[in-house]
Amino acid sequence: MLSIALLTISDSRTLTSDPSGDRLQERLVNAGHQLGCRDLCADDRYQVRATVSQWIADPTVDVVITSGGTGLTGRDGSPEAISPLLDKHMEGFGELFRVLSFETIGTSTLQSRCLAGVANGTFVFVLPGSLDAVTTAWDRLIAAQLDEQTRPCNLAQIRERLKESADHPA
Repeated sequence: MLSIALLTISDSRTLTSDPSGDRLQERLVNAGHQLGCRDLCADDRYQVRATVSQWIADPTVDVVITSGGTGLTGRDGSPEAISPLLDKHMEGFGELFRVLSFETIGTSTLQSRCLAGVANGTFVFVLPGSLDAVTTAWDRLIAAQLDEQTRPCNLAQIRERLKESADHPA
């Protein structure tokens, strides 16, 4: 069981009107994980960065998932807010997400700047805010990688090794 923090990034939603956040929470609980915390903040890269920084510094949070702010408009700044916090990027996540999204939204997937990586031993996933996007990301990518049963390998099984270095094993 992993502790997962959810952050919705939106100027128009609230925690009581957040279907994408509700869907992620439902999915992670049904998968046997724990909701570590859930919050919402405006499309402001400094607020986003502050919240995510706090969570990746918290040793009780294993995974951070954000939704919203990955588009191309002037207010969309989630990738710019979070990318500098990452120690390592998982380029394959964004690439695979866009391939899967192409099946349902066609070339509109070009507008998605979703990403994933590791920060301070915490997995971070930055997702678009639509219900379809968070469902695709969780059901077709994230859930399996956070499940230790997934073979040949998964993220859950390497979690304990994320903070090791060449000089100091974890």
